[in-house]
Amino acid sequence: PILFIPNLAIHLTSDSRNKFEFNNETNLRPIIATLATENLNKECSADDVGINSSSVVNDHHMVFLNTIASAAGCEPDNILDLDLYLYDHQKAAIGGVHEEFISGQRLDNLVGAYTCIAGLLNSVATENALADEENIRLAACYDNEEVTQGAASSFTEWVLRRLAAGDSRAAFEEAIGKSFMISADQAHAVHPNYKEKHESFIINKLILQECHRPDLHGGVVVKINANQRYATTATTHSILKQIASLAGVPLQKVVVRNDMPCGSTVGPILSTRLAIQTVDVGCPQLAMHSIRELTSTSSIHQATMLYSVSPSSQKKKKKRKLY
Repeated sequence: PILFIPNLAIHLTSDSRNKFEFNNETNLRPIIATLATENLNKECSADDVGINSSSVVNDHHMVFLNTIASAAGCEPDNILDLDLYLYDHQKAAIGGVHEEFISGQRLDNLVGAYTCIAGLLNSVATENALADEENIRLAACYDNEEVTQGAASSFTEWVLRRLAAGDSRAAFEEAIGKSFMISADQAHAVHPNYKEKHESFIINKLILQECHRPDLHGGVVVKINANQRYATTATTHSILKQIASLAGVPLQKVVVRNDMPCGSTVGPILSTRLAIQTVDVGCPQLAMHSIRELTSTSSIHQATMLYSVSPSSQKKKKKRKLY
């Protein structure tokens, strides 16, 4: 790691004992070096190089630019622009007494991307898997899902139109009506320390009925929302149940409490733009959007097997049960 953002020690502010707040502009400035060490190891400054008017030498600290240039194998003056982000340098790890957990950064939604692509590859792993295939199998992964939403562009439609091009001018429209889409994004598992954040209700003032509380090992989570924050419908949910039955993969459902806000996914966006029947699913995880998130090893296997199902790949396979 080359950049650090240390938290303020709890001893220096009484407020941080009760709440954790910070200013995005003033409190999240990364530290790259101290002035004393920089002077001892000084390589060059902007005045020492022939400045290219189109470079970024005048926009960033030379210590930082020298580090980037060294990694890129060029001179700082050759860097025209930068597109860089800070991220957790610690590698993901498998842990727990039974090694059942995966702890790592950006599991939302690297897990979805990995399992979709792995499932696609599994579906064509057998010899002649595509010999008589009449369908298009496609996995799409989008940039900027949490900030500007790459799925909202026209790119997906353009690609699908070219893939579906045929003798008929209506080939794309005809294919859309026969298509099915799975929107794969991580889901909130029930937190053992915050169970009240998931739905529950009381029957006859005696029985506390827990429902819609995804377990880390309970299977792929189907997301449902009456306000269309998810694209799941009764029809698409029923189709997914049949697919899960073929794969031998358990399913579980989640519905956000009525008194809590609900996030969304690429599902409603793509289903609106493309008019494809869509279901929203995901692997259960804890600590979503934290630096280190937590999911289960079994959910990776379950999701991969679910996404491996295709009409032709299942013709000669027996049903399997996966837990």
